[in-house]
Order: sequence, then structure tokens, then C-alpha cells
Amino acid sequence: MLASFARPVSALLAKLRIDPFIALILVTVGIASLLPASGAVATGFGVATKIAVGMLFFLYGARLSSQEAVEGMRHWRLHVTVLCATFVLFPLMGLATSFLSPGLLTSPLYTGVLFLCLLPSTVQSSIAFTSIAKGNVAAAICSASLSNLLGIVLTPVLVALLLATDGPGVSGSAVLDIVLQLLVPFVAGQLARRWIGGWVQRHSAPLKIVDRGSILLVVYTAFSEGMTEGIWHQLDIGPLLALVAVCCVLLAAVLGATSGGARLLGFDRADRITIMFCGSKKSLASGLPMATVLFGHAEVGLIVLPLMLFHQIQLIVCAAMARRYARQAAAEEPEELAAVG
Repeated sequence: MLASFARPVSALLAKLRIDPFIALILVTVGIASLLPASGAVATGFGVATKIAVGMLFFLYGARLSSQEAVEGMRHWRLHVTVLCATFVLFPLMGLATSFLSPGLLTSPLYTGVLFLCLLPSTVQSSIAFTSIAKGNVAAAICSASLSNLLGIVLTPVLVALLLATDGPGVSGSAVLDIVLQLLVPFVAGQLARRWIGGWVQRHSAPLKIVDRGSILLVVYTAFSEGMTEGIWHQLDIGPLLALVAVCCVLLAAVLGATSGGARLLGFDRADRITIMFCGSKKSLASGLPMATVLFGHAEVGLIVLPLMLFHQIQLIVCAAMARRYARQAAAEEPEELAAVG
């Protein structure tokens, strides 16, 4: 019965181009709004969230191949370009939106926009869109993996540097929390990869449930705290619409910059596609648990809202772009074969 109900729901989400995981997150937000955890229950969820985040980053470490990322550096110009887009261009654009706060964006929302701009690229969607668009898939695997490996360290450092004095920055114990909840599990996963890496790859489907379940737990805990503290009463329709516009402008700007920049740097078509898709993404899977660790207060629910919106927008836009590139590649193949013949 559950399967018969899930199929039409999945079909409807696909038709509306809504990521099913985003839909689950929104359902979780709704549950947290109606039934927020408080008191001893909230304390229990807080402990469970810390354990879940540690498990999440342990699995990240076990999945990501540092050897592949290092070997892929032979294509160093492409990877440097992607990393510059991810950790230089994006942060500069995030800082450029500061004039919108507190006029159009509240302080927590602006903090969320800047935090979004400091995150590493995604792995799965970057590779998937590159593959659909007939880009350089091998380079996408290396570049996205490298971005996530570096992001474990670079994102907290950039948050500490850029958000230390502006708005609701990192809490005093954030450095220790980063080490214990993010770096230690991630390094442990990397060290254990030689023994469990194959098992993790073979059981990727059930482990994906663990991943997403952990993230949903993080979302429920964060939004429950926001509800009990009355944070969500601060969010009006004006700042929300401004936030959607900011996310759209950010994505359009970085897509244009990576596409044009790659062309100016002389990359071929396949590499340009890789740079554009890997350099324009931001990781929801890394960002939500990181925010819980980095921002030790109830406003974390508002801070992750820009990331949730940007994630859905990037999936819709990049899926359409990937299909367009695929059609162009299919149209060019007969012409190339005719020229060879």
C-alpha cells in the first residue's frame, strides 16, 4: 500500500521538478512547526543530532577517495578554476550582498547567504549533471571530491574569518565542535576506507537512507529550537521574496562567470561543462550538519533557509541546462561523423 502511494507522489514531484529530498525536508519543517521538541525531549534530540552528524561525516570520509582527488590534479588548471569559483568567487559575491542587510534581508538571512557561499560543491549532482551534458565526467569526479575534501577545513575557517564579528557568528566552542564532530569522524572514515570502502560502495543505497535520515534529524532539531524560541515570527514575506531573488541572482552570476571564464581560459567544451556544473553547486548534505555545529543558537533554522532554497533552484536550473547541452551534443555527433566520413 505504501509503495502504491509513493509512486504517484514521486511522479508528481518529478513533474513539478521538486527534489524529493527537499520535499522531505519541508515535511520535516512542518512537523517541527506543529510538534517541536522541548525540554528533555529536545535535549535527547540534541545528543542524537551530534551522533548523527559524526556518523554522517564518517561516511563522507569512507566514500571520498583522496587518492582519486590527488591523481586527478594532473588536470590542475580545471580543478584550480573550480576551486576558485567555489571558495573565492562565491564568497566575494556573498560579501557583495551585505548592502541588503538589514534593509531587505534580516541579519540571520544574510548570515545564511554568506554561509551558503562558503560551502563546498556537491558530489552527486555535479557528476550527474556533467554526465547528462556530455562533459568530462572523470574530471568532475576528481574536482567535486577535492572540493569536499578541502571544504571540511576551508568552510569552517572562512566562516570564522568572515562571520566572526558580523551578525550571529560562530559560537565560542565552535572550534572544538568542528574538530570533534566534523574533522575527527571524517579523518576516521578516510583511515577506515581501506577496509570498509568497498562495503560502503556496495551498500550505497541503504547508506543513503542513513545519510538523509541524519540530515532530516538535523533539520527537525534546528527548526524545533527555532519554534520554541519564537524565531520564525521574525520572518516576513518581504525578506523571504528578497531571499529567493538573491539566490536566483547568485546562481545566474556564477553560472555566467564559470561558463565565460572557462571559455576565456581556453578549455574545450567538455571541460567547460565540468567547470560550470562543479563550480556553481553548493552542498546541502554538508551544509546542514555544518551549520548545526558552527552556529550554536536557535537562529540556525533561519541561517540554513538560504541553502535550502538555493539547493532547489540549482537543481531545477542545472537539470534544464544539462538536458539542453545533451541535445546540442546529440545534434553535433552526426555532423562530426559526416565530416570524418
